[in-house]
Amino acid sequence: MATEVKTKTDYLEEIKLETEEPTVTADKAAKGILFIIASIAIIIVFLIIIFLFTLTEDFFLQIPLIDFLFDANWYPPGNDYGAFNIIMGTILVSVGALVIAIPLGIGTAIYISEIAPKRIKSVLKGTVEILAGIPSIIYGYFGSLIISKFIEDLFGIPQGNCWLNGSFILGIMALPTIVSVCEDALSAVPESYKKASYALGATRWQTISKVMLPAAMSGITAGIILGMGRAIGETMAVVMVAGNQSVLPNPITNIFSGIQTITATLALDYSHAGPFHKNALFGLAVILFFMSLIINIISSLILSRIKKKFTGKDQESRLKEKKIIKQMNRDQGVQYIKKVLKKRKGFIFRIFILIFIIWILTQWFGILPAIIISVVIFLVFFGFKTIKPHIQQITAFTILTISTLFVLIFLGLVIFYIFQIGLPAVLSPGWFTTAPEETAYAGGVLHAIIGTFQLIGLSMIVAIPLGVFAGVYLSEYANEGKITKTIRLAIDSLNGTPSIVFGLFGYALLVRAVGNLSLLAGGITLAFMILPVIIRTTEEGLKAVPQSFREGSLALGSSKWQSVTKIALPAAMPAIITGIILGMGRVAGETAPLIFTACVFSQQFRPDLLLDPRTILRPVTALTFHLWILWLTYGKVAEFYAGGTALTLLLIVLFFYGIAFIIRRHYNKKKLW
Repeated sequence: MATEVKTKTDYLEEIKLETEEPTVTADKAAKGILFIIASIAIIIVFLIIIFLFTLTEDFFLQIPLIDFLFDANWYPPGNDYGAFNIIMGTILVSVGALVIAIPLGIGTAIYISEIAPKRIKSVLKGTVEILAGIPSIIYGYFGSLIISKFIEDLFGIPQGNCWLNGSFILGIMALPTIVSVCEDALSAVPESYKKASYALGATRWQTISKVMLPAAMSGITAGIILGMGRAIGETMAVVMVAGNQSVLPNPITNIFSGIQTITATLALDYSHAGPFHKNALFGLAVILFFMSLIINIISSLILSRIKKKFTGKDQESRLKEKKIIKQMNRDQGVQYIKKVLKKRKGFIFRIFILIFIIWILTQWFGILPAIIISVVIFLVFFGFKTIKPHIQQITAFTILTISTLFVLIFLGLVIFYIFQIGLPAVLSPGWFTTAPEETAYAGGVLHAIIGTFQLIGLSMIVAIPLGVFAGVYLSEYANEGKITKTIRLAIDSLNGTPSIVFGLFGYALLVRAVGNLSLLAGGITLAFMILPVIIRTTEEGLKAVPQSFREGSLALGSSKWQSVTKIALPAAMPAIITGIILGMGRVAGETAPLIFTACVFSQQFRPDLLLDPRTILRPVTALTFHLWILWLTYGKVAEFYAGGTALTLLLIVLFFYGIAFIIRRHYNKKKLW
């Protein structure tokens, strides 16, 4: 009987069949598991909606939605639950914040993107990140202590905690979001746009104002919308500086009136609310959640259009552009650019804006000061474009530089005053080694520091694997279809969901399951909050790794999962670590979710319980919550201890952000691609 002789090709085919099937199976399994993890964001969003609606069902059966939205009387003891003034307060304080944040944010973004030297640019970006990382409760503490007094002295009013103070603090807090998104939008504008403008003799300012800004307007709009979402969802700062009066300013332009927002109502009323009152608060949370959700959906749609426009992913736009370029000769191109440079806004629109400004100023300062200021505005508004181009550029660049300096100076003032107020307490004996006494007039903050790091540790244990694996799926395995878009939208929605809504969600899902406030409930709630940060930094870090690295690994026989875990992930690790550290900084600075899920003021830390598994089911305290109670309960009497707590918290957060900045800087210097 003849024996079958196997050739070299036959052996190779057998080996290929033996190795290929397990590899393909493993990759499919990895993709399925990663998809499930990435889908957790969608699950969390739906759970938030379901739980909030479940907890408000009985309330809306007794109080019609129309009455709830449009009745102006909020007085729970009298069973009056009209949320109109509270909703309007939220909108007014957010609009006021945007009036402050938009010019400063866009001006700073232009300076960073187009004017600042390369060395200064990285420092400015780091500064903006620090501004974003300072906990909201520190902004609120600074606003109630310093800005409030400044407003009282400047305008001669008895109470500096008002709409103006709230809008100013929220405007500063919204700045990093607006600066970051606007700077990214300006950087995404193709270099060819600038070169074409310069070739036609335009100055740098003409190029920026007439070419760059119109091209990046979609991104700038998205930044403004996201900034508004940041202002609408803020809790602790607005509670501490806006006056907390459930009234509509009379007249509506009275910026010195006290004002109350949805988030402030939730934070102040919840601790003493009865069952029906709590249901009403959950109703407010539903409104707040959907306001934030709509804002995030709009901004996500705008940003996705920008991405298609400037990354060449919009096939139809690219084909149209090629067709236009073929049809346009050099003279037509010159005429097009000149037409862009000569654009002017309508005269009627300018007059309307000017009249509106005069009316507003008359309400605040009286008729004579309003006329003087209006004349100056008129001259600037109409006269700027009539002066010579080089003088326009000098003037514009000076204004942009001043706006950037204002941001830097304000950050410096916050840090300086917190150090000045808190340093005596921090340097006092026993500050870091003893727990406070019940009266809060003696002792240190040991238990609050340990509680803060316990919350950070637990939230990281939950968030890091979920966030990193979800980022891996979106970067390496996801196809750009409807499911992937839904996942991204859910992640963006989580990122924009107000922290106090997370707190109420944590209460509904976790606290009621455990039976009391606990480290477990607080840690998981905070983990859900920082998931988007870790997912986004992981995805961006992996996308920055050149595709050739993966192709080389695959060519050597690795599976896709092996090339991801052995090549792509290690190369992207600095960016991932940066995202994790930024997430830790955010956890350290959160207050609102802890009020509902984890913290009590009197909880003392016992070293013998550190390794006890039951500790995770007990309440803790944290530096942010400690500062909140000192301000809310004791006021100026405990100012010494409040200042020390604020400084301790600030040092911890700055430490995390400093490490992230150093890692990123080192990573950029050592980058091999």
